[in-house]
Amino acid sequence: MPAVISRTGSVCPVCLRKLDAEIAVGNDGNIHMIKTCEAHGTFDVLVWEGDAVSWLLWAREDSGCGKAPKTAVPKEKECPYSCGLCTDHQSEGCCVLLEVTSRCSLRCPVCFASAGPSEGKDLPLEEIEKQYEWLMQHGGPYNIQLSGGEPTMRDDLDGIVRLGREKGFSYFQLNTNGLRIACEDGYAEKLKDMGISCVFLQFDGCRDEIYRKLRGRDLSDLKFRAVNRCEKAGLPVVLVPVIAPDVNENEIGEILRFALERHPHVRGVHFQPLSYFGRCEVQPAAECCEDAQTQRRITIPRMLKAIEEQSGGQMKAADFRGGGAESPYCSFHAAYRVSPDGKLKVLRKRSRSCCARPSSEAMHYVSQQWGNASPRFEASAGSDVSSLDEFLKQAVNDTFTVSGMLFQDAWNLDLNRLKRCYICEADSEHGMVPFCAYNLTDSSGKALYRK
Repeated sequence: MPAVISRTGSVCPVCLRKLDAEIAVGNDGNIHMIKTCEAHGTFDVLVWEGDAVSWLLWAREDSGCGKAPKTAVPKEKECPYSCGLCTDHQSEGCCVLLEVTSRCSLRCPVCFASAGPSEGKDLPLEEIEKQYEWLMQHGGPYNIQLSGGEPTMRDDLDGIVRLGREKGFSYFQLNTNGLRIACEDGYAEKLKDMGISCVFLQFDGCRDEIYRKLRGRDLSDLKFRAVNRCEKAGLPVVLVPVIAPDVNENEIGEILRFALERHPHVRGVHFQPLSYFGRCEVQPAAECCEDAQTQRRITIPRMLKAIEEQSGGQMKAADFRGGGAESPYCSFHAAYRVSPDGKLKVLRKRSRSCCARPSSEAMHYVSQQWGNASPRFEASAGSDVSSLDEFLKQAVNDTFTVSGMLFQDAWNLDLNRLKRCYICEADSEHGMVPFCAYNLTDSSGKALYRK
């Protein structure tokens, strides 16, 4: 019998029926989620490569959150079925994805939104206005992530940002594949002028072979050009690689080196290990086969080991911590000070990390690290205020962040994690839906929320 560490809730990957689940030590000594559906059998999924001690130590600084719930729903529609945010939810939002279009200039073999050139439509501006107003009435302003599809398919992004500012929002992150930035002269400058705070650039590696597998075509030159054009425009960039088993796990160090070479214009790297939802042509084994699912699942310890090895020890696994208000098992994060000679010094976490802070502080932390905002700093009496601006600018420019988010799919969905989600999708029907619930699909690709 496996040694049970904790109990939670999950869903069946086949029918999405709500199930009881156990977090337990597996036969291989690692940590697994084990759950049984009466109709479809038992599922045993790797969630942590390491023993019970390392699993528990990862959450050693977790203080929880316990924020007030947002929206009451009937018992049968509780998390994850009708969350917006439901009475079970324990965190306020920080970042909200606003999907302004379901159109895209690519049709990636891996896409949580299942977007493509011939699919989808734009969200009407009137509907965007309603969503802005709803968000302001329910805890806003939040950091807004303009997403899709590919948001740059729209020619009225400036109007969308302007409308958001009129409603009271100040931070606008653009989630993009970068194609329009790379191909259209002056477009990066337009984004900067319209008030985009940061470009969250899809960047899976430095070789075309990787893009052919994950995005369906050669893209490396266009990615480099997009970074160059953002740099020229003074538009901060965060590289966002999807890391897929047997595709680009060995590219992690090269991505970090590229980002550091382009720092401070590239503010950091935000890794997203592959999750099996939406359109994903690489699926874990549907049968209850522990080995097959284990080999295709990238865990936090696996990512941190790769970062340390591939950075030549410049970045160590011990530098990283998990989330605070969000579950520590959802993410990892470290910040470094970059010296003029390119050496890194880890910035030790203060008493509360980005994700352990109240929503307003967490939002400011994100805008400070990835956008153009300056950090809060109070000058002491008699200080040389004439040099303060330069000090603040240097404090931001010298900082390089490395983080990652392990989104959940139907195989490893943990309701204890989901109830603390900080990243939500704006939805006209449901309000604010935790990202992993909104994008959840069963083994055949049928979505729980997406229509």
